[in-house]
Amino acid sequence: MLVELGLVEQRYRAVLEVLNDGATVTDVARRYGVARQTVHAWLRKYASGGLGALADASSRPATCPHQMAPEVEARIVELRRAHPTWGPRTIVNCLAREGFEPVPGRSSVYRALIRHQLIDPKRRRRRRSDYKRWERSRAMELWPMDVTGGVRLADGSRPSVVTGIDDHSRFCVSALVVARATARPVCEALALAMRRHGVPDAILTDNGKVFTGRFGPAKGEVLFDRICRENGIRHLLTAPHSPTTTGKVERFHKTMKAEFLAGKVFETIADAQEALDRWVEEYNTQREHQSLGDRPPIERFALVRRDPVEVDATPEPVEPPVPVPGEKRVTRRVQANGKVSLLGFQYHAGRWLAGETVELHSRDGLIEIVHAGVLIATHARRHPPEKETELTRQMKARPARPATVGVPVVRKVDGGGHISFAGWQYRVGNTYRRRQVEVSIVGDTVQISFEGRLVKTHPIRHDRAKEHGAFANPGGRPRRINAA
Repeated sequence: MLVELGLVEQRYRAVLEVLNDGATVTDVARRYGVARQTVHAWLRKYASGGLGALADASSRPATCPHQMAPEVEARIVELRRAHPTWGPRTIVNCLAREGFEPVPGRSSVYRALIRHQLIDPKRRRRRRSDYKRWERSRAMELWPMDVTGGVRLADGSRPSVVTGIDDHSRFCVSALVVARATARPVCEALALAMRRHGVPDAILTDNGKVFTGRFGPAKGEVLFDRICRENGIRHLLTAPHSPTTTGKVERFHKTMKAEFLAGKVFETIADAQEALDRWVEEYNTQREHQSLGDRPPIERFALVRRDPVEVDATPEPVEPPVPVPGEKRVTRRVQANGKVSLLGFQYHAGRWLAGETVELHSRDGLIEIVHAGVLIATHARRHPPEKETELTRQMKARPARPATVGVPVVRKVDGGGHISFAGWQYRVGNTYRRRQVEVSIVGDTVQISFEGRLVKTHPIRHDRAKEHGAFANPGGRPRRINAA
């Protein structure tokens, strides 16, 4: 307190020297060791408030124009208590839709929730830029699928849920409640999802015995694998003990358990399924997803959504596309990085086609990539229109032609799941060990069939000169050559 009075007294003497003694502000500031602007501030304060105004005052502003309005803070608390799983970002979006102006920032909502003890302050997580996020470039390209629990019935039983989402759009394609997650119910969930939404390019699962026989005693083809093979689906498996590979469907499980299953008990499986269907409908069409820019999954999934199809073990062959007038076609071999080169520009076809020959169709400003009569990808044309004449010249030099199919020959699969053809070992699979398969040359690929079904396709790795004798009986029955 004495220090405060001493400061006020010094300031008062400085003011009197200027007002009564006629000293200059510069001299007074030099003697008291302050800036000239400080002396001028003392003079203004003394003129407006007298001696008391020379004491130090609080620097806190009298008003705060950007302070959150009480009505907004009350609505934030109400939303959080009604939806305990909502975070600051979801609450901000809800306030914007309700018409609040101005909309508070995410950090302001976060601090308001802390003030009302609705969340516990936590240490800041790693920055978003520190994470490496991957996702497929279009819908229906990959479905991660898994099985989870969390459903409770009144009789004490605990059914499971067979789940699946679309990797690109986070659209839930499967959420089927089953009494036990055995092979047959899991496959029924897959068939139901394909009937509703179409057949995906690939499915990603863990190594559960309902999905694969990879670690089973027989190590053969399970029913899930067979359905994927018969419908042309690539079945991808995670590495052992790697749950983050299927992180998107695992994150879906967390949301489903927190927002739907928490604290609920159902009478029957049918009741649980009916309620889950309603929640999934809201999840797909209304609930905002942060990874999609706060948009519902249906908006991204509907962009390239396929029409529902009937799942058939023996699909009809795809008819080759009909040539379009003015369309230019050339063939290219897919590089190891999954891209093809055309007129100095790279176009993505997919790593899974590495070594395969594809057709590139140029028309209407688009480049369409076709493999075995199936449209694989479509890109905007990158080369200028004047280079179309160069593309025409390439067509005359190397015209695109349909793939030719040679007369198949028979080979016996050895104990390691391989066959020998033209001096090269080609993989067939352990499922076909000690069985006879047919081998055909289709374009630039080696295709292996068993009982009329295509089981493997490999790029040609052998010396083409060593194929002599393999097709010695054209037009007739294939020669049966025993590899043993």
